[in-house]
Amino acid sequence: MPPLPSTAAATAAATAPQQLESLLPRLATLSHYKQFHASLLASGHLHSHPSLRARFLDRLALSSHPAALPHALLLLRSLPSPATNDLNAVLRGLAASPHPARSLLLLAGRLLPAPPQPRPRLDALSLSFALKATARCSDAAATVQLHALLIRLGVAADVRLMTTLLDSYAKCGGLASARKVFDEMSVRDVATWNALLAGLAQGTEPNLALRLFHRLAGSFRGLPPREEPNEVTIVAALSACAQIGALQDGLGVHEFARTLGVEDNVRVCNALIDMYSKCGSLSRALEVFYSIKLEDRTLVSYNATIQALSMHGHGADALRLFDEMPTWIEPDEVTYLAVLCGCNHAGLVDDGHRVFNAMRVPPNVKHYGTIVDLLGRAGRLAEAYDTVMSMPFPADIVLWQTLLGAAKMHGDVELAELAATKLAELGSNVDGDYVLLSNVYASKSRWADVDRVRDTMRSNDVRKVPGFSYTEIDGVMHKFINGDKEHPRWREIYRALDDIRSRISELGYEPETNNVLHDIGEEEKQYALCYHSEKLAIAFGLIATPPGETLRVIKNLRICGDCHVVAKLISKAYGRVIIIRDRARFHRFEDGQCSCSDYW
Repeated sequence: MPPLPSTAAATAAATAPQQLESLLPRLATLSHYKQFHASLLASGHLHSHPSLRARFLDRLALSSHPAALPHALLLLRSLPSPATNDLNAVLRGLAASPHPARSLLLLAGRLLPAPPQPRPRLDALSLSFALKATARCSDAAATVQLHALLIRLGVAADVRLMTTLLDSYAKCGGLASARKVFDEMSVRDVATWNALLAGLAQGTEPNLALRLFHRLAGSFRGLPPREEPNEVTIVAALSACAQIGALQDGLGVHEFARTLGVEDNVRVCNALIDMYSKCGSLSRALEVFYSIKLEDRTLVSYNATIQALSMHGHGADALRLFDEMPTWIEPDEVTYLAVLCGCNHAGLVDDGHRVFNAMRVPPNVKHYGTIVDLLGRAGRLAEAYDTVMSMPFPADIVLWQTLLGAAKMHGDVELAELAATKLAELGSNVDGDYVLLSNVYASKSRWADVDRVRDTMRSNDVRKVPGFSYTEIDGVMHKFINGDKEHPRWREIYRALDDIRSRISELGYEPETNNVLHDIGEEEKQYALCYHSEKLAIAFGLIATPPGETLRVIKNLRICGDCHVVAKLISKAYGRVIIIRDRARFHRFEDGQCSCSDYW
């Protein structure tokens, strides 16, 4: 849009609103916005044509220019009688801004002049923008207040508004309230189902999300296209599958996407990459990525694939894909974290340093944490400590836990004690901190210090997080805890464990009892190791699946050294591929070897 002529003020009065409206799509710079604002003032259209004013406010509030939104707020405050549409335009801009909470202040009137200036009335759209703001800033209390307000205003019959309310509850962690809103809605559309499905999938109830998806997929078939499940539905269902590692369900959702004709949608492809990766099928994840045309790939496509390669121990491939990213796609924080994790899992110290030092975004605590872990695992403890001390912000609990873990790995008592002290100062009271420090002392046979740590755990009422594992057999998830005898086939599982011990002993297996409590006998130590949850899950997989079928296990904690050795030997003794997803990464065991090359 060229600058308005110098005679604009003199001729603006004769400018028709339609002519000014035609200029709206061409507004691009702050200068353009100010010129247009001046034209509205000079022509009198600012007050005589409220619809034109509201459209201008809407464009101004959603502009990417950092000064445009404050200008929109100033314009709103200058109006003697702002209309609802004026308010909504700025509410919308604030809700989408980096500071969405300001939208709630505006709704409450705190950003408007005090009475006697009349304040605009609220409508369903006002509440919708405010609810989007509460969802973005996870303000559960504000969501409840807005819920009460929409009931008072009598707009609870608006399907779109109630869907936005449901979405806000779900994103604020109020899944019970979201389900209650859903159940009380007399009319729902596919967006309503999608909002609940996404909330459950990304929250604490992914299994319920999958049940809802199957219900939705079955009940909506044959309805008008607008009411059928769509790519949003598919993405939410895939997210649920990824969270719980349900590969068979994920394959079913993929097939359903094909029937809907959305399997080539890039958002669906990105979700498929994430799902297949987290369900242990890296080959399928890569197949989906390379099926996307180069020009259609997004930053999310690359991030998901680099994360997949990194999680599965293919750090060099993750680094290569990162280096091959097209120039028109700019890496973000997630990209750098993904590739740094790949370097970390593969022990690529120099490459990790290169990527970290070349970052084009400010590194955050997670980036520093990955570099510290990379250095610590490589035995460069002094550099790891110096990195922590040189950060532009204080180290958090996770960073000191990372240093503690590195100190345990390399038997550095002094660093372990320092990290443990820092963790205590920060208020950390998790069992893993104590166990790591205890293990450092145990590795040096300092049993008095081990007892002191355990006494501290008892006095602080620290309880060990129980280990558990899942395995999926014929589409059904089976959960095991350490020493589990609750499974209906537990006797068969324990007999299978006896057979496993016999076979792997022939391959030279000796239990790794170093880190088991020192004050029990050697036989009890071996018993404690034998019935770890991942061993139970693998044993069940051996008896419940045909020979040669890949076994997939999900573990809530980091796999222990003994289970890692056992899984390698089982893969050789039984001719099985075993894929274990633990808290940090994937391990693929085949023919006695692990994809991590024992660097984990």
